[in-house]
Amino acid sequence: MRRTRILTVLLALAAGLLAGSPPTALAADPVPRAAVTADSYTWKNARIDGGGFVPGIVFNRTEKDLAYARTDIGGAYRWQESTHTWTPLLDHVGWDDWGHTGVVSVASDSVDPDRVYAAVGTYTNDWDPTNGAVLRSADRGATWQKTDLPFKLGGNMPGRGMGERLAVDPHDNDVLYLGAPSGHGLWRSTDAGVTWSEVTAFPNPGNYAQDPGDTSGYASDNQGITWVTFDESTGSAGKATGTVYVGVADKENAVYRSTDAGATWERLAGQPTGYLAHKGVLDAENGYLYLAYSDTGGPYDGGKGRLYRYATRTGTWTDISPAAEADTYYGLSGLTVDRQHPGTVMATAYSSWWPDTQIFRSTDSGGTWTQAWSYTSYPDRANRYTMDVSSSPWLTWGANPTPPEQTPKLGWMTEALEIDPFDSDRMMYGTGATIYGTENLTDWDSGGKFAIEPMVRGLEETAVNDLVSPPSGAPLLSALGDVGGFRHTSLTEVPSMMFTSPNFTTSTSLDFAEAKPDVVVRSGNLDSGPHVAFSTDNGANWFGGTDPSGVSSGGTVAAGADGSRFVWSPEGTGVHHTTGFGTSWQASSGIPAGAVVESDRVDPKTFYGFKSGKFYVSKDGGATFTASAATGLPTGESVRFKALPGGEGDVWLAGGAADGPYGLWHSTDGGVTFTELPDVEAADTIGFGKAAPGASYQTLFTSAKIGGVRGIFRSTDRGATWTRVNDDAHQWGWTGAAITGDPRVYGRVYVATNGRGVVYGDTSGGDGGTDPGPSPTGACAVTYTVTNQWSGGFQADVRLTNTGASAWNGWSLRWSFPDGQKVTQMWNADRTGSDTTVTARNVTWNAAVPPGASVAFGFTGSWSGTNGKPAAFSLGDRSCAVG
Repeated sequence: MRRTRILTVLLALAAGLLAGSPPTALAADPVPRAAVTADSYTWKNARIDGGGFVPGIVFNRTEKDLAYARTDIGGAYRWQESTHTWTPLLDHVGWDDWGHTGVVSVASDSVDPDRVYAAVGTYTNDWDPTNGAVLRSADRGATWQKTDLPFKLGGNMPGRGMGERLAVDPHDNDVLYLGAPSGHGLWRSTDAGVTWSEVTAFPNPGNYAQDPGDTSGYASDNQGITWVTFDESTGSAGKATGTVYVGVADKENAVYRSTDAGATWERLAGQPTGYLAHKGVLDAENGYLYLAYSDTGGPYDGGKGRLYRYATRTGTWTDISPAAEADTYYGLSGLTVDRQHPGTVMATAYSSWWPDTQIFRSTDSGGTWTQAWSYTSYPDRANRYTMDVSSSPWLTWGANPTPPEQTPKLGWMTEALEIDPFDSDRMMYGTGATIYGTENLTDWDSGGKFAIEPMVRGLEETAVNDLVSPPSGAPLLSALGDVGGFRHTSLTEVPSMMFTSPNFTTSTSLDFAEAKPDVVVRSGNLDSGPHVAFSTDNGANWFGGTDPSGVSSGGTVAAGADGSRFVWSPEGTGVHHTTGFGTSWQASSGIPAGAVVESDRVDPKTFYGFKSGKFYVSKDGGATFTASAATGLPTGESVRFKALPGGEGDVWLAGGAADGPYGLWHSTDGGVTFTELPDVEAADTIGFGKAAPGASYQTLFTSAKIGGVRGIFRSTDRGATWTRVNDDAHQWGWTGAAITGDPRVYGRVYVATNGRGVVYGDTSGGDGGTDPGPSPTGACAVTYTVTNQWSGGFQADVRLTNTGASAWNGWSLRWSFPDGQKVTQMWNADRTGSDTTVTARNVTWNAAVPPGASVAFGFTGSWSGTNGKPAAFSLGDRSCAVG
């Protein structure tokens, strides 16, 4: 599966980043000025676990169990060893800086493990309006400071799996290097990332582009400086490392070296040519620099590859490739050494799409190799590994492939590969869909099988195109990029399978019949097959429709209120309508191709459309549309609108651009007239949820700018007043694709992100549609341990033990901090309560606690002055013994 990860509506997004002046209202009826308040929400992911490309994994070299992962558009994460989960670190990135959710490189400081750095920026062409930046943190990513760069970075550009481009000097940790793309060369900081300057002595900014003729600037960009590696044997504490190696995207001049701490540089003599050096990993103990080469920059392409070993003490180059060049049909990229046994080297055939990726292992510094799988008698394979994806069952893709393909696959786009520097048995590697790992790797060498399973929990990296929350059945259905979409029967458990039959590579639109929620339709992209599919059981099972002539991609689709008819606006052809389930389609008249289509939620024959400032209405099931006389609506293509469930002709429209009308409009007459809501300076999505207690109108949700603030907003009074429900720590970059409330739980909202998956929020001021919490009987004991502490922050583990005679089926533990500490993130438990008084409740999988058993959870927090331990913990109305 190819993962271009370009934003759904690039041009519309680029035009809509800045709010313009509020446009003129379209109707004479005045609307009260919006008052804005705030509410405290608890935010989580609707679990998918992974779903996107992980191009980099970085272990700290001096502190055990400290690791980071970077994603191409979904931010960076820190590993939590106690729970084997990942904690997101860049959710604070806001709308205007959405490109900073793309992470080019991560560097963990081996001198001061509290320090971590991230080079961020998504595109180097004009798709991303902002320059790149280097983020620096002194508390392991809990908080960040930013230095803007004078050029762009490309976390989602070609070549993003090469690296790491950002590196901290292992002896003088105030010194960092950053490899830049687009001909900007090599950059250095000497003040721990605060300021940066170009290393003007570095001679080569690179010259390789994937496709020099690409007029969009995406594939034609010079991939630049691709990695930096220090030789730690050439320095001493507090003094800059003398020898530094740098990889360059230049097939004739791929590797450079400085032996005087970056003052002068030279091309490494005798190096191979005709390839790009994707990775350079140094074994300083044995004096070997290992290099993984590919004939292209990746992460999808690559037809030939080599592995070389450079002896740093003698200057000797040795081809240690695990296969003859003529036998390679892939590039090599993933590369790691075992720091406990440096003669052990591993590499990946990252671009071997079929029948599978390959992983190579040597225990004699590349002299001989074994591989993760091999043919016995073609097409039969013998694997040195076992795979268990029961924690993420969708990774099988619902496939039943013909040998030599297997399901699940070892992976694809396997450019990140790391052996834990403190544990030879643990290895992690990134793929285009997840992080896999093993904790018995050395069984490979003894003839046994090493066990691979997903190590991705907490890392959510899907681009969300559409969301619906039906009034019955599953609480949520999602339309996603790359992995199609899911029926989320539980928000806290990974869905068993993505949408299949057909399996769209990307789903673009999703709808259900309001009066018959079991009838669902989706549209999407598929290389070969239909671009529309239907379900009659609430999305559990699907069957493909038939495309009208000319369809090239999914577009938008709408289901009639009673499920008897559908209107579809695919790309490549005009708007079409059908009765039944899409066995034949008829062209609709009166509406332009490319219009966004939606259905009225009451009248089964009424459908709506919008394009280029015009609103269209059909009263005959989509056969004919008539343009509304309404004027002053947004003229661009970044517009989303929805009809209110239960309200015939009640339509809300959001969208616009900085150079024209941009806001939120409401119609109560089926689009004949619209009224603009004042003080909504910009709005990009609209959705509906359960009405507030005592209210008769459904709750509105929008991703918007109101009162001068960008955020996620809720209104319980038809937009007269608004409440911001997210906060500055929970922004998730761009949230302009879709939003919906839950018709069954007041206050709950589902938000589409472009790379952080589906996030959902519940109000902390109400019950969120749940009971007040479990009240188990019997005695309890608590152990509270601060496992790590740094300036202003700390990490703690809590162990709750059932010391009574009866089993618990749910628990809720409460405590108060003595010194004003605040919890910032929690795992393995749900957090509610005020800042300093905390209630931690079980999640689904750890609710049951038999007598004598324990349950553990952890959190990070902030503190100042004193970080004293809580003196008392209560389980319901009982006090627990404190150990």
